[in-house]
Amino acid sequence: MSDAYVGEPTGPSKHSYDVVIVGSGMGGGTLAYALADSGVDVLLIERGDFLPQEKQNWDPREVFEGHRYANAEQWYDPEGRPFSPGTYYYVGGNTKLYGSSLVRFRREDFQSTQHEDGESPEWPFTYDDFAPYYARAEQVYRVHGDHTDDPTLPRDEPFPYPAIGHEPPVQEAADALRRLGYTPSNIPLGVDLRDGGGCIRCQTCDGFPCRVLAKSDADVRCVRPAVASGSVELLTNAYAERVLTDETGKQATGVRLRHRGTEVVVDARTVVVSCGAVNSAALLLRSANAAHPDGLANSSGMVGRNYMVHNNSIMVGINPLKKNTSEFQKTLYINDFYTHGTADHPYPLGHVQLIGKLQGEMIKGQRPLIPKWALSQATARSMDWWLFTEDLPDPDNRVTLTDDGNIQIAWTPNNTRAHEVLVREVRKILRKIGYPFVFSQGTGIEVNSHQAGTVRAGTDPATSVLDADCRAHDIDNLYVVDSSFFPSLPVMNPALSIAANAFRVAESIADRIGKTRSHDTPAQSASL
Repeated sequence: MSDAYVGEPTGPSKHSYDVVIVGSGMGGGTLAYALADSGVDVLLIERGDFLPQEKQNWDPREVFEGHRYANAEQWYDPEGRPFSPGTYYYVGGNTKLYGSSLVRFRREDFQSTQHEDGESPEWPFTYDDFAPYYARAEQVYRVHGDHTDDPTLPRDEPFPYPAIGHEPPVQEAADALRRLGYTPSNIPLGVDLRDGGGCIRCQTCDGFPCRVLAKSDADVRCVRPAVASGSVELLTNAYAERVLTDETGKQATGVRLRHRGTEVVVDARTVVVSCGAVNSAALLLRSANAAHPDGLANSSGMVGRNYMVHNNSIMVGINPLKKNTSEFQKTLYINDFYTHGTADHPYPLGHVQLIGKLQGEMIKGQRPLIPKWALSQATARSMDWWLFTEDLPDPDNRVTLTDDGNIQIAWTPNNTRAHEVLVREVRKILRKIGYPFVFSQGTGIEVNSHQAGTVRAGTDPATSVLDADCRAHDIDNLYVVDSSFFPSLPVMNPALSIAANAFRVAESIADRIGKTRSHDTPAQSASL
């Protein structure tokens, strides 16, 4: 790793910054990039370090059986049972191992939608408000897609790069789906397949780190360019213990962090929490003080509540007489059930997309009694799908802290009938397109890569934590910029929406700091 990108080993270079951002994932990393040319100085704090580039990046045995890159602490369920969450602490956060699906939420997702189990609430802004920032995020993250092939989101502007296309087995599936009357579409993907780009369309992308840095993750596309600009400083191995406020509790003053075992306090005009939905809520709860006895920005009691993660199932269709020769399988999705249901369930069902090509080592942990050779034979003949259904906000699904400060997750799935119907319908479809053996398995509390909703945005301070600009109702200069702000969790990958929101909020932060500076006295400006 180049020295230009390594966090300062002795701590921050200054005592005070315009903006301190806690967390370098899709929210914090993109925000740092968006602020890099705005004239403000930024300290970007990351509790982890750079994920190493090494041959093990592409070794399924190391990644999935050996859990080489799993570095999160254990979390606990309400009964006190520990589990290992699907969360990663590296520069770039979870995007270092994500599948690069960079899809826009649909216009309807910003509106209120009725489901059998309740309402998916309206967002405090519209799709049209968000659309310019989606376009900016697609450019920065080098999204490849086809703007004409999905009728659930009419759009005029093309993607920055054309869709990467399907390999023959996936194309055969797409043709078969189309003959059945469905609308298979190209997944918008963030990979570097430009002319001269580094992507080699390998079998080890989804769920793996990219050894050649051709995946459009927050580290490569945003953090490194931001640091290279000279206006963003990166501090790695720095754990934010508390966000600090003044005595009134109405102004954040900075962050107390522990850097390589040493306690450091950093002052800031603006503090941004971007740790992911669970850790952002946990940091606000940990930061309770006399003015905020229940946690920062928590006068509504909503910090940590309305935790959402999607209802997920993996579904594997197997044709024992035909090998699946795909290397880069994750190129197709189906949105025919996105806003529609069935005769016996007339509510939205969800989203279906291919995942990266499974290998025997990747599922050995879930099927320990089956010999690896048998798993390898099965996955060589499988086509592998992920099914999502919307998980509705429920205040009883929440993040709290145990007495000794550990993270505790209470989560009871809801809207489950819709997911059961989606699984049933897709099972029938896979059999019709040539996969006679279909297996599915739902996911549990530990699968939380799409976590959202614990610090929700809204117009009413009694029922939300943030305003429409993701600024805390209770604290004038505290923002939360990650999926925590989502009022709902639409049933597609949230990464692009997190990035687009970071670009949107960056404008608000830069504007507010500029106005604050214009009212500073020369002495005040010099002190910063």
